Amino acid sequence: MESIEKRVGDYLCEKHLTLATAESCTGGNIAGLVTSVPGSSQYFKGGVIAYANEVKTSVLGVDEETLSRYGAVSEQTVREMLRGVMDLMKVDCAVATSGIAGPGGGTIHKPVGTIWIGAAMDGEIVTFMQSGDSGRELNVDHAVNCALNLLLKLLAD
Repeated sequence: MESIEKRVGDYLCEKHLTLATAESCTGGNIAGLVTSVPGSSQYFKGGVIAYANEVKTSVLGVDEETLSRYGAVSEQTVREMLRGVMDLMKVDCAVATSGIAGPGGGTIHKPVGTIWIGAAMDGEIVTFMQSGDSGRELNVDHAVNCALNLLLKLLAD
């Protein structure tokens, strides 16, 4: 069975589209998986690991008001991360993540395992909130796969 990163790459090549990533809690793992595919330089332009809020605002253009009102772990922040990385990298598609991978950092309202994930293409943005704590490594792995699945759905439509 073909891997998700290979399927994403095949779609991007077939449609002559480019991709960038904006990652917080996944720490570059999406970009790493995408670039593990031979030939990914044809469609992958780069990524921003925006672990700190200052990077979200200064590099990706996330509004400080968004962070103050909704927090870094929010649908609104991920949407702005997507728009920001698409503008920055001049790409057709993007994926973004922001969440609490664990084991610490959770709150009552946003427990460990809460991760917002988004994908964007052609002005369309889809988002998903992953919840449930499976441990840091699995939380990140699930978010990476979810991000690529969201993108795959956009590409297949």
